[in-house]
Amino acid sequence: MASRIVVVTGASGAGKTAAVTRLAARSIAGVTCAFFDSVGVPLPEDMPLDWQEKTTTEWIRRLAREPADIAVLDGQTRPTFALRAFTEIGVRGSVVLFDCARDMRKARLVARGQPELATDDMHAWAAYLRGQADALGLPVIDTSGLGIEQATDALLAYVIQE
Repeated sequence: MASRIVVVTGASGAGKTAAVTRLAARSIAGVTCAFFDSVGVPLPEDMPLDWQEKTTTEWIRRLAREPADIAVLDGQTRPTFALRAFTEIGVRGSVVLFDCARDMRKARLVARGQPELATDDMHAWAAYLRGQADALGLPVIDTSGLGIEQATDALLAYVIQE
């Protein structure tokens, strides 16, 4: 059973998936990584209103059963959904936000061939997540000036220090 779960959240282009992918590639003993979107994401018009919250809870329930010391989950989810799930399931967990400047997010999304995600809605989502992190006192890793290895190092430092 995982003794701790770390949810890495952030808007598209913040670097969370790239950093968690690199963290997984480092094959650190006792650390397992999972990717929220691997279960499939419904199209916006088909997505039930409670899909994100229910899927967050199911991921945390699944990861709580993992034979790892620390499970790291990459996903765009509201921090409050993860925090509620930790309490409901009775697992020790934390949330860290990956964030970056708007122009950096846009440049990354364009560079990876997803310019359609560089919208005002995505920037508003990033602002919402930052506001939640600030209100809840959650740690924020600002990746604006970081390369992927530096962002991964910052994530690893958070994961192992908690």
